[in-house]
Amino acid sequence: MTSGALPIDLALQGGGSHGAFTWGVIERIFEQESLRVESISGTSAGAMNAAVLGHGYMVGGPKGAVAALERFWRSVSEAARFSPIQRTPFDVAAGNWSLDGSPGYLFYDVFSRLFSPYEVNPTNINPLRDILEAHVDFARLRDCPLKLFVNATNVRTGLPRLFRNAELTADVILASACLPLMHQAIAIDGDAYWDGGFSGNPLLTPIIRESAARDIVLVQINPIERPGVPRSAREILNRLNEISFNSSLKKELRAIAMFQRLFAAANLGAEIDVSWAEQWSDVRIHRIATPKMVELGASSKLNAEWEFLTMLRQEGRDCTDSFLAEHAGDLGRRSTYEIDTLLDTLLEQV
Repeated sequence: MTSGALPIDLALQGGGSHGAFTWGVIERIFEQESLRVESISGTSAGAMNAAVLGHGYMVGGPKGAVAALERFWRSVSEAARFSPIQRTPFDVAAGNWSLDGSPGYLFYDVFSRLFSPYEVNPTNINPLRDILEAHVDFARLRDCPLKLFVNATNVRTGLPRLFRNAELTADVILASACLPLMHQAIAIDGDAYWDGGFSGNPLLTPIIRESAARDIVLVQINPIERPGVPRSAREILNRLNEISFNSSLKKELRAIAMFQRLFAAANLGAEIDVSWAEQWSDVRIHRIATPKMVELGASSKLNAEWEFLTMLRQEGRDCTDSFLAEHAGDLGRRSTYEIDTLLDTLLEQV
């Protein structure tokens, strides 16, 4: 990245170990000298990626960010080596990344529906805390030139709470990734917090309002559409989570599309605060995603095998290369993700 590079923002979704796809995307973007990341909004696994790369950036710039992410994901994989939730030999031989046939996963799946994490894990042990604290010096993030935004969902109000660089801690990142059936809510400033995906996956508003960049690259790992009707309890729960974790993002994208349409039609920039109008009217949205996520079962979000993580990483790199090959010339000029269609679909239903 050079001083004359185009500034962009990253918006990183959460999705367990599927966040390794985002790892690959980040690698390729940070390897582009023509691009400069200005700010990052991340939720859950996206928040972990953001915090780790922020630390690495402070240590060694773009190359340091890339190296830090590899060390982090390798530690996640090594920590999961002795987990009882593993693929069966049949799945390994068949090349199936799902954990649906794992006795450990099946036991956990049933157990988590009968008992809360307060009953089965009263001391709230979370191996990810040790990994985060080993890989991120949160105090240094206060001086990181990258603006970092992480959100978590307030259990009491149901509203998102946004945390910026100076507020980031291991608790904040764990709160952003706190699935209620897996972990106890994380207490911050007297309030309890769950996964940020329930209220913003990720939040776009802060980077629109606080970043000088006008291009947002959304890295999406939760499928918006999934063919067929889920029939098993596990499939139904997975699809409910996908819809829930995408709904807040789709609302923000529709709001952006509506603002832009209004500004274009009524020339509102001349009648209201121009800086505020430009923030919303000039933002350009891009998306990097892969259809492979539809092929992966929900249980694979708990698969932390190194081979799986590096497969997703390579998929992220390949999808980014495809995006840049097709749209590099559009960055800084126009949106490549047609958010107008989301708005039109909504208006057609009312």
